[in-house]
Amino acid sequence: MESTHLTSGALLAVDIGATNIKYCLVDADGTLLEDPRRRPTPYPCTPERLVGVVADRIIKAKVERAGVGFPGEFTDGRVVRPGNLSRPGGVSTPVDPELDAHWRGFELQRALREATGADVRMVNDASLAALGASQGVGREVVITLGTGCGLALVVDGELVRVRDVGAAAFDDGRTFDQALGERARAEDEARWHRDLVKAVAGFTDEFAATAIHLAGGNARRVTPDVFADLAVPVEIDGNFAPLRGAARLF
Repeated sequence: MESTHLTSGALLAVDIGATNIKYCLVDADGTLLEDPRRRPTPYPCTPERLVGVVADRIIKAKVERAGVGFPGEFTDGRVVRPGNLSRPGGVSTPVDPELDAHWRGFELQRALREATGADVRMVNDASLAALGASQGVGREVVITLGTGCGLALVVDGELVRVRDVGAAAFDDGRTFDQALGERARAEDEARWHRDLVKAVAGFTDEFAATAIHLAGGNARRVTPDVFADLAVPVEIDGNFAPLRGAARLF
């Protein structure tokens, strides 16, 4: 399928989340050119269904380029682990092993390029947020707070691959997704704040961070003063960091 491209130089930024897909046009510097729009992430979310939804947005935008963030472990154009997209009824339902297996190894970047005719470049959603939030100096840890929890590291402006923390153990038998995700916040916000402070301190030590950035929809629920005892600065970057970061993929 071919699209009729604009020649303005704008590109489409797409942030695929476990709950919603956000998208908007941005310029070459990552400046948002319109109010971001969103649509619910479709479930059951097979690779083919997601390709159809995202490709439709890219084609309708009439752009030559699109930068996309994926809500799971993603490398070299392929899905390594799909995260919550392997849950057929959304984040509150169990993982479907068959759907999970269908996702693993899927060449999502190539599928979107073939479906749109556009230059589509993809990374993990936390990495995309890191590109939009980092200042390019020192060791910057970017933590995304939304349906789940994501992590990225930028060293002197360059992304460095780190472990995928969402499904990793945090404490009390919980994963980072379970402790720092939206469901935990909605159930007990005070505990969620305490767990976040503990996690941020742990990541600061683990990665010898010189700065921390909090991105994602729930970053707005945090103020820097809760990290007053932390030895490094904490910046609240909010929900649109991944959209700004899309331009840095090109």
